[in-house]
Amino acid sequence: MRAIGVNQYGGPDALEVVELPEPHAGPGEVRLRVRAAAVNPTDTLVRNGARAERQRKDPPPYVPGMDAAGEVDEIGEGTDTELHVGDAAMAIVVPDGSHGAYSEYVVVPAGSVVRIPSDASTAEAATVPMNGLTARLALDTLGLAPGQTVAVTGAAGALGGSVVQLAKADRLTVVADASEADEELVRALGADVVVRRGDDVAARIRDSQPGGVDGLVDGSVQGDVLMDAVRDGGTIVTVRGYRGPEDRGITWAPVLVRDVATDHARLDALRRQVEEGVLTMRVADTVPAEKAAEAHRRLEAGGVRGRLVLTFG
Repeated sequence: MRAIGVNQYGGPDALEVVELPEPHAGPGEVRLRVRAAAVNPTDTLVRNGARAERQRKDPPPYVPGMDAAGEVDEIGEGTDTELHVGDAAMAIVVPDGSHGAYSEYVVVPAGSVVRIPSDASTAEAATVPMNGLTARLALDTLGLAPGQTVAVTGAAGALGGSVVQLAKADRLTVVADASEADEELVRALGADVVVRRGDDVAARIRDSQPGGVDGLVDGSVQGDVLMDAVRDGGTIVTVRGYRGPEDRGITWAPVLVRDVATDHARLDALRRQVEEGVLTMRVADTVPAEKAAEAHRRLEAGGVRGRLVLTFG
């Protein structure tokens, strides 16, 4: 089968079309014929070797991709699933060596795949699983009650925007950052208070919420500079495993979406929230899979709003 991967780590041009053996679904598994795969920042780490420590047990090529959408075309024997062959479905994929969503076919545990939201295209559906599950996990980790306050950095991005929307559905008060150009977008996503993004964003958040917010989700990966935004005893959720100093009783809570990659109930709840209009599917653009290098260059240049999505014929 055709996939997009790297034989040598490097920049976007390291991505190339590779041929791999076609995988098949075993017990407890579902195979998708992939039509769309979202491009996420994590994918660039697979490509450039930042995840080499995890991958070096496997020979190349290494195939990125954590979001796939397409049609179910195989269901493993004895697999407990509501899906049927031919159903349009979306899945979260945990990349491992040559196994990643940038492939014509991908096999995943049954818990990692649900049908796509009604009336959604496969490109739209491919934007939901990884960012949606990460946002949901971040908010569940904070464990805030309705009426409490959460700050979100990187709010105009795909992850930050999902956090804003899901936090509003949880009846939290949301303080979000944005550039001047993105302020209208972030307000439309549901933020109650919008502050200007930048190195001094913690001070801006604190000015808007004297005493500090109850929790913060660091979607822009800013780290320690955000501590002043959070009240004593508050919590900062981070991605990529980051932990900062626990001054003033602040808890740092790294989240890894792979920990909930087979949580079918969480993924299906996101599907329902898309159908209810709570969560928006944000496609920045679609790019043919063989032009994945172009998509990676655009992502790393910054300013992409929503997700670039690779398409497979």
